Amino acid sequence: MKQILASMGLAVPTRSKALSALETLAIGTVGGLFFLLFNLPGGLITGAMAATGIAAIAGRPLSLPAHVTQGVLVVLGISLGAVVSRQLIQHVSAYPLTIFLLALATFCSTFGSSVYLQRIHGWDRTSAFLAGSPGALSQITILAVERGADLPAIAVVQTVRVIILTAALPMLLALTGVAPASSPGLATAAASPLGLFELVAGSLAVALLLRMLKFPASWMFGAMIASSVLHGMDLVEGGVPAWVRGVALVGVGALIGSRFARMRPKVLLGHINAALGSFAVAITVTAVFVTLIVLTTQVHPSDIMVAFAPGAMDAMLALALTLHIDPIFVGAHHLSRFVFVTIATPGIVHLFGRPQDDVDD
Repeated sequence: MKQILASMGLAVPTRSKALSALETLAIGTVGGLFFLLFNLPGGLITGAMAATGIAAIAGRPLSLPAHVTQGVLVVLGISLGAVVSRQLIQHVSAYPLTIFLLALATFCSTFGSSVYLQRIHGWDRTSAFLAGSPGALSQITILAVERGADLPAIAVVQTVRVIILTAALPMLLALTGVAPASSPGLATAAASPLGLFELVAGSLAVALLLRMLKFPASWMFGAMIASSVLHGMDLVEGGVPAWVRGVALVGVGALIGSRFARMRPKVLLGHINAALGSFAVAITVTAVFVTLIVLTTQVHPSDIMVAFAPGAMDAMLALALTLHIDPIFVGAHHLSRFVFVTIATPGIVHLFGRPQDDVDD
């Protein structure tokens, strides 16, 4: 039985892991409430990320068990699906163009960051390219191990990029006054007990099906699909209680911030300049494409900015929920980029990368 639960990521955590998870959530909650109290950009998710990130760098062994993470992602998916309406698919005709430009932007920003890391910081080609590839971190990690790349350096660059984007995007949107074209109202009223049961049962069923099919971000997208269908067909009214949604946003923020717990301060400081520099290159290239789309299409700038942000899918979709941005548009684009990176990266690394041993010679 234990082996079955472990294979599903549902094994009962040890006492130390349970305490670590409670500490992580507690610190994230304090940070999230602080941001919420002072009406700071990003609210719960950014505040939780900042607090846990600081605590992790200070040496606290923060982490969240797999089943907690999966639960957070399911709640996030249900909440995203609850705001789906016919009005939110008004830009569907623009998807092919913007997704094509997203693939092009991903290709250009990845190579731009790679060249920067090689020329300025002396990285080998494989490590530089993998560090510059946005998203699909698990696949990037596997490739890094197989190719003998500098995994700690890649982890620092990838993590710092997600941290900066999650913190900076809400602030940028607030400072520039770029608000969503039509803020989809979050389901403030909780669904009935029967409705909640249908949402949870449907979300878990679809998520498990997608997981069996090796679909990316299956827990979050499975819940989002199930919730979207149930709400779109008027089978369910309302969503999860507001406090449950708040816990999920804190959980996502804490999950991002706790990544620093797996990094030694010496490794982090040794690669922070490379991380900041490569991020600057990637975001500059991405900004060119965002500007082009804003000037040539009717898609709202806030939707494009979050959809094109080279960050983790869960973090960007959580921001879409927090900032009242079209979750369908953002989800479709981040999923497309994940697929593009997953398919293209191994081939490009094989053609243009080289093993770490070649660099050492």
